[in-house]
Amino acid sequence: MTALAPTQMAVEEWQLKQRLAMPFDSKVEWARRRIREWHDHYDGMVYVAFSGGKDSQVLLHLVRSEFPDVPAVFCAEPTFPEVLRVVRETPNCVTLKPKRKIPEIIERFGYPVISKRVAQYVHEARSGGPGSSIWRLRTTGVTIRGTTSPPSRISAKWLKLLDAPFLVGDRCCYVTKKNPAKAYAKASGRVAFIGTLASESNQRLLSYKLHGCNGYDLKSPRSTPLAVWAPEDVAAYSTGHGIKHAEVYDMGYTRTGCMACGFGCHMRKPNQFELLKDTHPKVWRWAMHDIGWMRVLDWLEIECGERPLFRERGSE
Repeated sequence: MTALAPTQMAVEEWQLKQRLAMPFDSKVEWARRRIREWHDHYDGMVYVAFSGGKDSQVLLHLVRSEFPDVPAVFCAEPTFPEVLRVVRETPNCVTLKPKRKIPEIIERFGYPVISKRVAQYVHEARSGGPGSSIWRLRTTGVTIRGTTSPPSRISAKWLKLLDAPFLVGDRCCYVTKKNPAKAYAKASGRVAFIGTLASESNQRLLSYKLHGCNGYDLKSPRSTPLAVWAPEDVAAYSTGHGIKHAEVYDMGYTRTGCMACGFGCHMRKPNQFELLKDTHPKVWRWAMHDIGWMRVLDWLEIECGERPLFRERGSE
């Protein structure tokens, strides 16, 4: 392994805007340079975190255009059969399986609702309980030093989740993806390429500004060569290189992760559960009844693909 890592400076706001605005060809070359740097720094002991979705397909194509023998690693979860076909057709792809199944994970750690940040904050506040410092931080934004940190509190709209008659948590992804990936990295000695785009969320933008594309200084080092790309860049690269994506995108889905995930279900119309009833009805019944999503969505007054009870309550 190379003795010294390339210095990764914090990315200023003007640098971020400049990089996001680069022409497509410049973004492709930018990604290739980050890939080569990461691969060379770790003497080729790298892998691509592969979900079977658009972004990870493009990332894998880019990485293997430089280094054909880099393995892909897929963390199995209840994902779309159309995506699983892409995974099975991908050569040199390792499949990792979580130790627990989704119903057990949700029963133990809570339902993944609204967003990872909201679910995390709700879980932390409820675990600490009223009167605790973490409860105060997550409900008011006031720190133990008495200062105010608005990003550290639950938004007023979702404070009601503190009284929800079900557990809320953000640990699903840790059990189904992050823990198996960490175990693979430890056993293999490889470090990851991940196909995330910084523009997808505020958390990813912050992570990029803190660490850049190649996070050598992270506890779990990772490279995100596509960080400055936009979805349009992913589409352009796919078209230009004849990459065939999973058919599930043609069904109206924009995400191809766990079919039992509730993150973002309040934002889209139709949401993922409404789509699921039409496209994969057996999975929808499993999610609604076996996992219990119907009562959760009903309590939140979010559509689930079937006339929810909250409409009946509202009509009384």
